[in-house]
Amino acid sequence: MTEHPRPHRPTGADVPDTPATRAIAAAGIAHEVRVIERPRDLEDAAARLGVTPDRLCKTLVIRRAEGEHLLVVLPGSRQLDWPRLRAHLGVSRLSLPDAEAAKAATGYERGTITPFGAPPTLPVIVDASVAGAGTLTVGGGAHGVSLRLDADDLIAATGAEVAAIT
Repeated sequence: MTEHPRPHRPTGADVPDTPATRAIAAAGIAHEVRVIERPRDLEDAAARLGVTPDRLCKTLVIRRAEGEHLLVVLPGSRQLDWPRLRAHLGVSRLSLPDAEAAKAATGYERGTITPFGAPPTLPVIVDASVAGAGTLTVGGGAHGVSLRLDADDLIAATGAEVAAIT
C-alpha cells in the first residue's frame, strides 16, 4: 500500500480562496478545509484524506435539457443509477455535459465541482445513502481542496432533495 502524506488542515489566511470555501464559511456551517496534492483518482484522494471512498462524495453536473442543469451528490463508492434518476425527475433523457459546458454551468472545472459556491439556480439532489451518514468530504472548488462536514448540514445548506439514485 502506498503511503500518503496527511492532508493539510489550513487555518485563517492559509485557507484556499475558492467560491466553495467562501460559500460554506458564509453559511456558518461547521466544516474543515483539507488540502492534498492533486490526486490521480477517487481512491487516491480518499487514501490521501484518510477516508474510505464511501465518505468522499462526488458531485456530478447533469444536463436535463438545453441550458438546464442540476447537481447530483453521491458517495464515491457508488454509481449513479440513470434510470432511477430519470424516473425521479420524470424525464426520459439526461446526459453528462462535456467539460466546457460543465464549467459554464457550475463555474468549476471537472474534478472540482461542488454544490457549495455553485450558482443557486442549480438544483441539488443527494443520494439517500448520504442522509444521516455523519461526517463526509466533498469537493472544495479546486483540485486537491476538500470540505469535511456533516452530511445533514450539506443537505440543509444546499436545499438538496434526497432521493434513492444509486
